[in-house]
Amino acid sequence: MRMKSLLHYTEHHRYYTYRDFSLSNLDERMLSLVYQPMVGTSAIALYRLLTQHLPAEQTGYSKPEPQRGLFLTLGIEPNDRGRTVMVENASKLEAVGLLQTHRLYVPEQDQYMYEYELQQPLPPSDFFATQHLTLLLRDRIGKFAVLALQERFWSGEPEEFRELGRAAKENISQPFYEIFELNTHVIDYELEQALSEASPARRQSKNMPVEDPLFDYSDVILHFPRGARNRQFVEALRHNREQMGMINHVARKFDLNVEDIVRLLDEEGIFSNDGELMLDNLQNRANLTFRQTAKRTEERQVRAARVIRPEEPETANDMPVEHAVEMEYYLEVPAQFQSKCDIHQYNMLLRNEPYTGLLRNFFPGTVPGPWLDMFSKIDLSYKLPGEVINVLIHYLVTLLGKDGDQRISRNFVDSIASNMLLRQIDTYEKAVRYIRDQNNPKRQAAPQNGSRARAQGKAARGKPELPIVQNTPVQTAVSDEEFAEYVRLAEQRKASKNTPRS
Repeated sequence: MRMKSLLHYTEHHRYYTYRDFSLSNLDERMLSLVYQPMVGTSAIALYRLLTQHLPAEQTGYSKPEPQRGLFLTLGIEPNDRGRTVMVENASKLEAVGLLQTHRLYVPEQDQYMYEYELQQPLPPSDFFATQHLTLLLRDRIGKFAVLALQERFWSGEPEEFRELGRAAKENISQPFYEIFELNTHVIDYELEQALSEASPARRQSKNMPVEDPLFDYSDVILHFPRGARNRQFVEALRHNREQMGMINHVARKFDLNVEDIVRLLDEEGIFSNDGELMLDNLQNRANLTFRQTAKRTEERQVRAARVIRPEEPETANDMPVEHAVEMEYYLEVPAQFQSKCDIHQYNMLLRNEPYTGLLRNFFPGTVPGPWLDMFSKIDLSYKLPGEVINVLIHYLVTLLGKDGDQRISRNFVDSIASNMLLRQIDTYEKAVRYIRDQNNPKRQAAPQNGSRARAQGKAARGKPELPIVQNTPVQTAVSDEEFAEYVRLAEQRKASKNTPRS
C-alpha cells in the first residue's frame, strides 16, 4: 500500500471489500501453516476479518463502513502508530498476493474511499512452484520445514499405479460439445442482457479496456519532467481513471513502456486546450514508435544471427477471456494455428487480441513491414474496430491457404476494407457474416449468370437478325459429260483471247 501521508488513511475514511471466492478447508490450512509464517499473525487476522464481511455462501461487495471498526476489532489504536501497523499489514498481504488495495476519490465529500479486493490463497501445487514465495518461506522457517510442509499437503500416487507408467494411461473423458448440443441459431438477447446486468463479476466501464493496467498514475508522474509543457494535464489524470485506462490500452496495444508513454504525453497535440486526451493523435504517434522499435529490433536480430543462433520464439498459451464468441460465429482454425490451439481458443483470440498481437502469432519472426503498413492504415485512418481487422486477417490467410498462387496486394486489402466501411461492418458478428457471404459459391456464380442475361438483353436491343435461306440444294459431284463440256468452254475462251484483234 503506497501511502505518502498517514492523514490520507485514517479511521474516519470509509472502505468496502470485494471477493469472488469462498475460503475452503484447504485455504484455511494454507493460511495457517504457509502464509502466516511469512506475513505474521496480525496480517492474517486482518485478512480473515475482511473475508468475513460477506457470508461464506456469497460473493461480491460489502457495504461501505468507516475504518474505525477495523481498528477496534483488531485491537489497534486509532493513532499514527496504529495507522502505520494497518498499512504494514495490508502491504504484506499485497506482497504475497492475498490482497489488492484501491483508492477512490469522492469529489462530493472531497475525501478518499478504500476498496479491499481479496485474492484466494494459492493451492499447494501453485505455491511451491512459485520461486519467490518458496524462498521467502524458507527464510522464515527453514529448508527442511518447507519440505515437510509440502509433504503434508500432498498425497502421493500408489506404488502399483506408478509402476504402470504414464504411457498406459488413456484419456477417455467426453468433452462438452460431444454430449450436449446448444441451440445457437436462436439468440436470447433479453437473457444475455439480464445476465450481464446482474452478473456477479466486476463490471468495467464501457470506454475502459478490460486488461490489467500496465502502470498507474504514480508511475507516469514519477518519470514526467517537472518543467514539461503538458505537466498540468498529466497531473489532472490523477482522478481520471478512464483516460488512464485508455493510455494503458494504447501502451499494451503497441508494446510501449512507461518511458515511451511519458515521451508521447509531452508532445504537442496529445492534449486539447481543455486538457482532454486526444486518443487518435496518441495512437498515431504510438504506432510510429512501435514501427521504429520493430525495425530496430529486426536489425539487431539480423546482426545477432551472424554470430549467435537465435532462439525459437515462445508460444503464447494464455488466451484472453474478455468477450465470449457465440458458436454460430465460429471460424475455422487455419493451418498455422492447428498445432497451437483449438477452435474455441482461436475464436477467442480473434475476438479479443489486438491485430498487432494476432500478426505476431501468424509470423514466426518479425512481422513484415508491408503487412503492418496495411493494417495500421485500416486501424488509424479507416477506424475499423480491432475485432473486424482480425476477421479480415483471418479471411486473407484463408485465401492464401486455399490458393497457393494468390498474392495479397495493398489495393486488394483496401478494397475489402472499403466494402466493410460502406456496409457499416463494425462488430465481430457482422464481419463473420460478411466473409461467409464472400466465400458463398452461389454468390460467386451470380455475376456470371447476370452478365449472360445482360448480353442477351443487349443483343435483343441491337440490329434485327437477317433471315437465313433454308433448304439450300446440296452440290453433288460433276458427271463426265458436264466435265467435258466445261473443258470445251474453257478451250474456246482461251482461243478467243489468243486471236489478234483487227
